[in-house]
Amino acid sequence: MSGYTIAQIAKELGARAEGAIEMSIARLSEPATAAADHLALAMSEKYLPDLAQGAAEAAILAEGTDWRALGLKAAILIARPRYAMAGVTSLMDQGPQIAPGIHPTAVIDPQAEIGANAAIGPFVVIGAGVRIGPRARIAPHVSIAERSEIGADALIHAGVRIAHDVTIGDRVIIQPNAVIGGDGFSFVTPEKSQVEVARQTLGKSDAAQAPQSWARIHSLGRVVIGDDVEIGSGAAIDRGTVANTEIGSGTKIDNLVHIGHNCRIGRDCLLCGQVGFAGSCIVGDRVVLGGQCGVSDNIEIGSDVVAAGATKIYSSLPSGRMVMGSPAVKMETHIEMYKAQRRLPRLAKTVAALEKKVNNTDT
Repeated sequence: MSGYTIAQIAKELGARAEGAIEMSIARLSEPATAAADHLALAMSEKYLPDLAQGAAEAAILAEGTDWRALGLKAAILIARPRYAMAGVTSLMDQGPQIAPGIHPTAVIDPQAEIGANAAIGPFVVIGAGVRIGPRARIAPHVSIAERSEIGADALIHAGVRIAHDVTIGDRVIIQPNAVIGGDGFSFVTPEKSQVEVARQTLGKSDAAQAPQSWARIHSLGRVVIGDDVEIGSGAAIDRGTVANTEIGSGTKIDNLVHIGHNCRIGRDCLLCGQVGFAGSCIVGDRVVLGGQCGVSDNIEIGSDVVAAGATKIYSSLPSGRMVMGSPAVKMETHIEMYKAQRRLPRLAKTVAALEKKVNNTDT
């Protein structure tokens, strides 16, 4: 991680450096625990007092901060310090150590194509017809099934499972133990099932159903993932039934997210941990779903929708809508509902007192 000077880091960030700009930086650090050769990340005013607790001699600060008054020898000054985190962490992150070339324990089908300067780690298994792009890095114990494609500069971390006929774009990052292209959860019964009755009647029918078993609907579609997508640890993206499951370029998917068969997710979406999509959802661009959001099947979410954590979306949402709650309602509506809910105990006492008063009056 070492070897960068303040001047080099500032140039990469498009920021201004002042002071001892040739100072070498060993690593990034929080202000309170920084050593003398660390670059402290004092991104907002609330972190400035912490600089006195540590020993950092250089920091990333907001434009206009008096870095000399903080006892620093150098500073990188930037208008949007938090955005600088993306650039500086990218610069300092060496990622997993995967030796160039193909490790001797890797099992690669003769019909696979490995791009120039790709790195294939130990115990990787690559099937027939697979195409690995230039400079892609495949960590240990990854399996890539037949006819799948991995784009240029992709990084596939340890233990990832990529099924057959999956297409993954350039610069995609997949964290450990994600599974891409497993079969969708699609089953049907010979006669109408109790689930179908519940959908049609909204639970009004209590009639018992004749015993019957579930038959698998096989998944013949693919998973197609765009460029610059990131997929978190333990995430699962199911292949389509006949049509493809699609993930748009630039979308970021957190740990333990599940995306069901036939879903089409737009560009630059942000899907936080434990979000779950049932099948055949259509999601627009730049949609943000907080952790543990649930999305029902066969609905459409417009672009620029924001859903707070644990929101449950049972029906389609127009573009630009901001929602909370279960079922999802507009954020301002949910806040009013929550306020009213908190007042219920007091309201119940008031009603009880009024009832008592009315009863006493009647007697």
